[in-house]
Amino acid sequence: MKRISLILIIAFIGCNQPTKKTSLAAQLAKGKWIDLGHDFSEKTIYWPNNPTGFKLDTQFNGITAAGFYYSSNFFSSPEHGGTHLDAPVHFAKGKWSVDEIPPEQLIGEAVVIDVTEKTISNPDYQIRQEDIEKWEKQYDKIPSKAILLFRTGWSRFYADTEKYLGTSEKGQEAVKKLHFPSIHPELAEWLIKNREIKAVGIDCASVDYGQSVDFKTHQILYAQNIPGFENLTNLERLPEKGSFIIALPMKIKGGSGAPLRIMAWIE
Repeated sequence: MKRISLILIIAFIGCNQPTKKTSLAAQLAKGKWIDLGHDFSEKTIYWPNNPTGFKLDTQFNGITAAGFYYSSNFFSSPEHGGTHLDAPVHFAKGKWSVDEIPPEQLIGEAVVIDVTEKTISNPDYQIRQEDIEKWEKQYDKIPSKAILLFRTGWSRFYADTEKYLGTSEKGQEAVKKLHFPSIHPELAEWLIKNREIKAVGIDCASVDYGQSVDFKTHQILYAQNIPGFENLTNLERLPEKGSFIIALPMKIKGGSGAPLRIMAWIE
């Protein structure tokens, strides 16, 4: 993995040596890319109190007066919904906005920690230090500057809003009815003190569980300029360690979040 990461880093900083460019292409050809994001459409899931969702309106679709085919659309979307990035400024004043996050913070080796067994019987499960320790006992310590991905299994419910969020109702009152797993604030605090991670991602609607009222996990992680990736999918297709992540959001100046195209390369 170190060799793969080094090759990718060299490529990203614009190395001009043809032999290494060839080496990168040859290396990538040995693996495949996994899309970790949901489509954006009228079915994209947003927080219940968000009055608008994703909209795609046709500006033109057909044959022009000049005789050639042309298609163009207009889209609109809240920053936070579907597969998206939370910039640290979302819950931490003065921290990075979307456009300020260094690219290297969003690119790197990933580890996947699977807690599906615990969420099956408890939709409000909060991932804890013991889950990290169990993973590290089997796979060794989380590498420095890794991107930490949590698999709860919740993405399998994405097509059903009621199962995915715990409610299909809309409005502020519906927020009280949210039920889905996520990261315990105590684990967020422990990660800050004991591990060096670039970003966290999860296959449910938030890095705080559905019943949270203070969003403490958001506050703790984002205060340290650690971005969050929410509403991921296909994490079951990744190995526990050894994948390489590229997570590039729409570059919204001053944005607190943005739609995210996130991909994983596996050997």
